[in-house]
This record gives sequence, C-alpha cells and structure tokens, in this order.
Amino acid sequence: MALSHLYCVWYRVADDGSDTETVVRGMMARLACRTGVAGRLLKKRDEPRLWMEVYDGVADPAAFEARLRQAVDEFDVDMFVADDRRVECFLGEAPVAAACAPRT
Repeated sequence: MALSHLYCVWYRVADDGSDTETVVRGMMARLACRTGVAGRLLKKRDEPRLWMEVYDGVADPAAFEARLRQAVDEFDVDMFVADDRRVECFLGEAPVAAACAPRT
C-alpha cells in the first residue's frame, strides 16, 4: 500500500484579521495552482490566533516543500506571523474502512 504525505504547518498570527487571512489564503491558492495540492486553513477553536494549514496527498515532498517556501516568500506571509511557522510531514495510508451496523 502506498504511503501518502500529509503536511501540517502551524503558527500563531500577529493579528487574526481579514488582511492576514487574505494573504494566507492567497498564498495557499498560488501553491495549489503550482502543485495541484489544495490546502485547508484551520483555526484553533479556543485560540483564534493559532492557525494550521493542512495539505494532504503530496506526491513529491521535495518539490512541494520548495514550492511552499517560494509561495510563503512571494506573499511575505512571515510578516503576519507572530512566531515561527512549523512544518511537519506525516506519512499515512488510506483511511481505515469500517463496516458498521445500520444506526437505529
């Protein structure tokens, strides 16, 4: 079974306003166009300045990481970040299938 690469990038933003979100989402859209990997932007429920980008199904990790760095630089994302962006890569298999009894 082939392993899938999932990237989680988490950080605290200096300001969780619309300007920050516009820049981050713009960077993510550019990255998706260049890599074919669409990301999701998550915000911690009880800590709105803690954000995480999630990119699943990365086929070429080295190329993806280079494109990610390039997009972050082009959009000057670090200007909106209060501390370092942390990039983590996880390996996983396909989702676990379950045969569940009908709900009553």
